[in-house]
Amino acid sequence: MTLKLLKNARIVDGTAPEPTEPMGIVIEDGRIRDVGPGVSADTDAVLDMKGLTVMPGLVDCHVHVIATTANLGLNAALPSSLVAARSSLLMRDMILRGFTTVRDLGGADRGLQQAVDEGAFLGPRLVICGKALSQSGGHTDYRGPYSNRDVSWYASSLGAMGRVCDGIPEVQRAAREEIKNGAQFVKVMADGGVSSPSDPVGYLVFSVEELKAMVEIAKGFGTYATGHLYSDEAIVRALDCGFECIEHGNLIGDDTIARIAREGIPVVPTNITYDVLHRSGADFGLPPESVAKISDVREAGLERLEKFHEAGVLMGYGSDLLGGMQTEQSGEFTLRGRYLPADAVIRSATVDAARVLRMEGEIGAITPGAHADIIAVEGNPLENLELLTSQGAHMPLILKGGEAVKQAASL
Repeated sequence: MTLKLLKNARIVDGTAPEPTEPMGIVIEDGRIRDVGPGVSADTDAVLDMKGLTVMPGLVDCHVHVIATTANLGLNAALPSSLVAARSSLLMRDMILRGFTTVRDLGGADRGLQQAVDEGAFLGPRLVICGKALSQSGGHTDYRGPYSNRDVSWYASSLGAMGRVCDGIPEVQRAAREEIKNGAQFVKVMADGGVSSPSDPVGYLVFSVEELKAMVEIAKGFGTYATGHLYSDEAIVRALDCGFECIEHGNLIGDDTIARIAREGIPVVPTNITYDVLHRSGADFGLPPESVAKISDVREAGLERLEKFHEAGVLMGYGSDLLGGMQTEQSGEFTLRGRYLPADAVIRSATVDAARVLRMEGEIGAITPGAHADIIAVEGNPLENLELLTSQGAHMPLILKGGEAVKQAASL
């Protein structure tokens, strides 16, 4: 049995506009055993949090840990061994920014997940969908108009974000295979996208029957389908087919916002990626045809943040960055902070993120029974969200499962 005590912990998790009074947090065998004023434990492993703010480990609900370059067609063609090695560095940097859990939306497989679990790679806890499902000519089909080469190899290439499937039997088989291979939910490219060559944003890709077939498979396995979605028409169509989460949602209409608030459908905005792509996407290898699509969704996505918040929509924190742009992962905090209260922004990466991942009580909270994923921050992020940026420079302590990933000598 391992026992650890954090004393004088003033907790911020986004559920209140101010930090709590000083608390004691007892960690036993990687889980939080007890938390509260005056809580203590008989152990020599004591960390004094006086002068710091203590938070749950951060959760990013939309990442791509295998996206080692913004040129996703090139990334798909790289050797899987090279992608895995580069992915390990991306994941290491994520956890050193304080993200102790991330939800991968296309590419990461059970092997990467197991490598992290076993300690072979240092990284956040991975929640995975395996390969995202795309149709011919859709998002994650990177062939462009001059190539008809076979794309069956996408399914076995670690660097490929998705796989191509057409028709009801194929989409059913693909969904079943991904779940069999360890996917914890199903991701569907249910709209066009920015990073692929032949699918405009707002492109109604899969047929209604195909979408319903994928949802049926997901639900049959006790999980859910989420969709890469921008346009209002595509979002309504996906909701009507039974999708239970929306990624991006930049062009969603007011009536649909009211609907998802009413039905409890979460959305994961990823505005930092468009901000970075707008500024420097070409420098990181994004093809020109993809750069040209960015303006269609960038400003609209920022406007929707306030509408989601006012309507009471459950929002998760998402970054969706590619390659070298992943250093900007924490920039979503300050970007959202221009439009939303700081506590709401933080909550999107803690308590609300856990709800999006269907892991309430496991992550995103400092409560008895939860994983002891805890970070300490110099200063109060409710007053200054920039404390959550700078590659974790303001975080002297990062615990994952009670084990120190980073611990300053002063602690």
